[in-house]
This record gives sequence, structure tokens and C-alpha cells, in this order.
Amino acid sequence: MNKAELIDAIAAETSLSKADSKRALDAFINATVKTLKKGDSLVLIGFGTFKVGNRAARNGRNPQTGKPIKIKAKKVVKFKAGADLSKKIAGGK
Repeated sequence: MNKAELIDAIAAETSLSKADSKRALDAFINATVKTLKKGDSLVLIGFGTFKVGNRAARNGRNPQTGKPIKIKAKKVVKFKAGADLSKKIAGGK
């Protein structure tokens, strides 16, 4: 599912127009980005938790040449599914 399909699904599930669904989704994305940039986590009970983690610098290999390269440390977004989401995906209701 891409963003346009998600907007269509939100509009179909709610009484919102596609334009309002797009604005709501964009607002959610913007709020999530702002929260994560501050270093805070976003917890949606039953759905999951978004948080920022640190990936340490490490050595890697260039797949084309085989030469060793250094990969810089960076921040990454992590998502941990909540119990309700995990249960629904695994076949529960």
C-alpha cells in the first residue's frame, strides 16, 4: 500500500473526504517527525512505538570491489509493534 492508497482507505473508513484524509495523514506524519527529531518516542497503545535509536559506526565492504569501507554512525527510526497489532497479524481478532 502506498500513501495514495492509504489516503483512499482512510477516506473509505471514515466520513472524511480524500482531501481531509490527506491533511490528517500529513499532520500525523509531521507530528511524528517532530517528535522523533526531539529524541522522544511516539507510543500508540495497541499499535506500536516509534523511537530513535543509534547505529554505531562499523566496517563494511564495497560489494563491487570487495574493498573495506567505514560506515558512519547514524540515527535510525525503530518501530516495535504493540501486542494488539501483533495478535491481529498473527491471526487473532
